[in-house]
Amino acid sequence: MKIKLFFLSVLTTGTILSACSSAGSKTATSNNDTPQPIQLFNGNDINDWTPKIRLHEVGENYANTFRVEDGLLKVRYDGYDEFNQQYGHLAYNTPYSYYLLRVEYRFVDEQVKGGEGWAWRNSGAMLHGQPPTTMLKDQDFPISIEGQLLGGNGKEERTTSNLCTPGTNVVIDDTLFTPHCTSSTSKTYHGDEWVTADFLVLGDSLIQHILEGEVVLEYTKPQIGGGNVEHYDLAQKEDGKLLDQGFIYLQSESHPIDFRKVELYDLAPYKDDNVKLKAIIQKLL
Repeated sequence: MKIKLFFLSVLTTGTILSACSSAGSKTATSNNDTPQPIQLFNGNDINDWTPKIRLHEVGENYANTFRVEDGLLKVRYDGYDEFNQQYGHLAYNTPYSYYLLRVEYRFVDEQVKGGEGWAWRNSGAMLHGQPPTTMLKDQDFPISIEGQLLGGNGKEERTTSNLCTPGTNVVIDDTLFTPHCTSSTSKTYHGDEWVTADFLVLGDSLIQHILEGEVVLEYTKPQIGGGNVEHYDLAQKEDGKLLDQGFIYLQSESHPIDFRKVELYDLAPYKDDNVKLKAIIQKLL
């Protein structure tokens, strides 16, 4: 599904990107007020982020798991004797609702001792996540929508920008989708190459995973529900509640990963102007 078909897909799902007249389209596309990217990762530090690692309190960056070196945001495990299911998440301190998130990542080195087989070259960008301050000490994952990032082994196919749903559900093809994970239609990215993953998030209406200008997965009505999250505060899990905003997390699941760009285009100022929103998204993608 190429970008030129992207808007057709959006329109047929009944979301806010409605068709516009040719005159309105001309006005919107001639407007140069395209939003500038917000650098969630500033290249120097993670002062604007909050770590939450299982078995540790909010704010404790156990064993310097999340660090900045050589201008990269790195996830490392040299301070671990064994992983011990200490799933980690790094939350940006500002919640967002309507946005385009762009992440550049690469998997490197070897998995830490004790990491599960499924977690080999596995990480994620968590969308619409619960506030990190509401996560309990033993909680494994934030209630959120996960854009799963996977790397290949040089042989078999293994898609990336997949969907996983810790404590959430989504709607796919007008049907509530309750399995924990589903694969995208992406190609496989082997080795240590840099990959750019885009996530278009439009409140509680539409989320699309985009790679190399192609929509590889899309769904609507992200909402709290289902399982696949443990040891959470019951007050945070209101099953059936639509998720129209939340925190963005980067994930630590036992395999080292680098992020060299984590940037966000805030689309909230345009959400009530369908013509302008459509034109801006088209420019950004």
